[in-house]
Amino acid sequence: MREMKRIFLLTVLSLFFLDGCVIINLPSLQPLREKVVGGKGADKVLLIDVSGLITDDDATNILGVETRPNITARIKEELTLASDDDGVKAVVLRINSPGGSVTTCDIISHEIANFKKKRKVPVVAELMDVAASGGYYIAASADRIIAHPTTVTGSIGVIAYNLNASGLLEKIGVTNQTIKSGDKKDIGSPLRPMTEEERKILQSVLNGMYDRFLQVILDGRKGLTREELVKIADGRIYNAAQALDLKLIDSVGYLDDAIETARESAGIKEARIITYSPPRAYKNNIYSGPDAAPKGINIINIDPGFSKRFGMSFMYLWMD
Repeated sequence: MREMKRIFLLTVLSLFFLDGCVIINLPSLQPLREKVVGGKGADKVLLIDVSGLITDDDATNILGVETRPNITARIKEELTLASDDDGVKAVVLRINSPGGSVTTCDIISHEIANFKKKRKVPVVAELMDVAASGGYYIAASADRIIAHPTTVTGSIGVIAYNLNASGLLEKIGVTNQTIKSGDKKDIGSPLRPMTEEERKILQSVLNGMYDRFLQVILDGRKGLTREELVKIADGRIYNAAQALDLKLIDSVGYLDDAIETARESAGIKEARIITYSPPRAYKNNIYSGPDAAPKGINIINIDPGFSKRFGMSFMYLWMD
């Protein structure tokens, strides 16, 4: 497989050195289509994936060509399809994510809430390997949360990564010559130390995002009081058993348990388990992976995740 990829890449690159105009037709994105991955019957339970780092970056292949839309656009498309299909009686969110950007996580949570209001069908979240920070933020929008026995969840809070490289730059002879209209315009700049006043300003913004996180959880977890939540929402992670004791989840179980819970909550005896996937995607059971770009190193469009975000980013994210 690696040899085939190498040959393909060399072939494509060689075309750029040929005389004349060369046109290459590359596969384009196509609308999602329904795929049955299990069960039977006329009614349907939709399985939606929330996987990986939750940002609005589009997935690309080794040539930099977009292979799938960003996660917000994909989930919006899936929820729209489900809204228009009366056969969809329940939704299961399969969440495997350490979280991501504050706004992206909030938009996805908002879209799920809107779908519930429109269709009034049960939504069950199944937490897989990791469902931390923004991953849990999205799970809180579900009617019930079930965690895999080995799930890591929690990490409730907000983080803003920032570096001060002024000392290093000084050693190598680089001088900060930023021109600004106001003394706070470059707040959080890695080119100089942060003042105490600037730290307080950023902390106040972060605190507002943290309060929103808490409120989203309280809105979704009716049996949890604010006092109980504040005690456990200090950023630490929890295993499934701990999360159950702390009322962050409703039960511990596997993906098929979540599907069964969704079916029972919908009041139906049997149902087909479906996903919405690109036409050529291969999926034959409920554990078939999410649609994603090929694994490997993108040698033409290198982007480790945060390189597109110059400056400070506020994240609902757990990073070990």
